Amino acid sequence: MNNLRNRIASRQSGFTLVEIAIVLVIIGLLLVGVLQGQEMIENTKVKSVVSDMKAVQAAYNGYVDRYKTVPGDELPATYTARGWATTVGGNANGILLAPVAATFTNAAGENQAFWQSLRASGFLSGNVTDVLVAALPKHSLNGSIGVAVGAPTVYGLPGTFVCASNLTTKQAAAVDATIDGPMAADNVGNSRGNVRGATGAANLAPVAGVPADLAYNETVTVTTWTLCMRIG
Repeated sequence: MNNLRNRIASRQSGFTLVEIAIVLVIIGLLLVGVLQGQEMIENTKVKSVVSDMKAVQAAYNGYVDRYKTVPGDELPATYTARGWATTVGGNANGILLAPVAATFTNAAGENQAFWQSLRASGFLSGNVTDVLVAALPKHSLNGSIGVAVGAPTVYGLPGTFVCASNLTTKQAAAVDATIDGPMAADNVGNSRGNVRGATGAANLAPVAGVPADLAYNETVTVTTWTLCMRIG
């Protein structure tokens, strides 16, 4: 009888140290797998943002090659003659009027016609007649994509730019490095190369001046970035 009690007690004594160690190892492996999976998802989203920006660049250049003018600048009558259901147009002066202040509001200038003409021509997908914020493409990191033209510059560079808003520091660093290549030793990329950017509000509009050098400090998690890439 005593032997039976002893066997029952031994079975109810709980896990052994070896069993606990095995469980902890399994939990650790699961956590590592989850973290690695999250990083892979994040990297995929970053690559998607870069692809979105380059898709706008390809659409812009394709439009210029086909129609020999910049998208968004042509007269509304020209769009109508092509049979496009656009609602806005430009002044046909050969210059896209897309003020930096309207990059993510899409509220003024020819930037509305820019998105409409790229969609009507088939270079980008989306609703042709959308205007204002509704017309702006959304990227996979919870931000918007807008267009800006330097008057005279965007972040210190002349030309036409596609911009992505609402990026974390880590995301901004990855986008910058993917497009412009490795950072210098000081980890500053926002004021150098064809990708420029600054920090501020969630949908921070770019400015004309060269941004101050700012290292991509990934431990600062509350910072929100806007990055712009020159496309023409």
